Amino acid sequence: MDKREILKRVDHTLLKQTATWEQIRELCQEGIDNQTASVCIPPFYVKAAKEFVGDNLKVCTVIGFPNGNMTTATKVFETKDAVANGGDEIDMVINIGLVKDKKYDEVLKEIKAIKEACGGKLLKVIIETCLLTEEEKIEMCHVVTESGADYIKTSTGFSTNGATFDDVDLMRKNVGKDVKVKAAGGVSTVADAEKFIELGADRLGTSRLIALLK
Repeated sequence: MDKREILKRVDHTLLKQTATWEQIRELCQEGIDNQTASVCIPPFYVKAAKEFVGDNLKVCTVIGFPNGNMTTATKVFETKDAVANGGDEIDMVINIGLVKDKKYDEVLKEIKAIKEACGGKLLKVIIETCLLTEEEKIEMCHVVTESGADYIKTSTGFSTNGATFDDVDLMRKNVGKDVKVKAAGGVSTVADAEKFIELGADRLGTSRLIALLK
């Protein structure tokens, strides 16, 4: 697969607690130089990053990260703040406890509230596949489709596992035609990236691919 075809799907990511502005700035420059889809960074750095990249690169940030069990009001506030600071794309974490309680209507309501708070910006919904049963994953594909979100995303990269080929295949087969799939966590080789794309992933959340493709 052509290198460019891979890079244009990459959300070049740095979400470590220890991330410094210098590291974030370097990430942004790499994103610009390699024409990645976006950089995915902590909310604290969104304003500075957007001022640095201007219109040369999309800035993505995370909401309710990484556990997802904040109140909806907190997540909505985080989202509005991120958008006000210049965020172009929002990756939110669902409330996994609500899924375990089978309160899918409440999960749907929360995603819709965050979608509205995005003000037209792209919304990706992280369902943390490693913590869900197959039945729960399929149900979440239906919920995300109904919510109007733009993407369903496998993982935060901060739980027990990241994206798997089986999960991406399952999600692609069960989400609506207008919902795209993002694989994140564990995309550690170029071969992995190519396989995820072949299975239907439109985005890849990874910190490694630029270095590997060099």
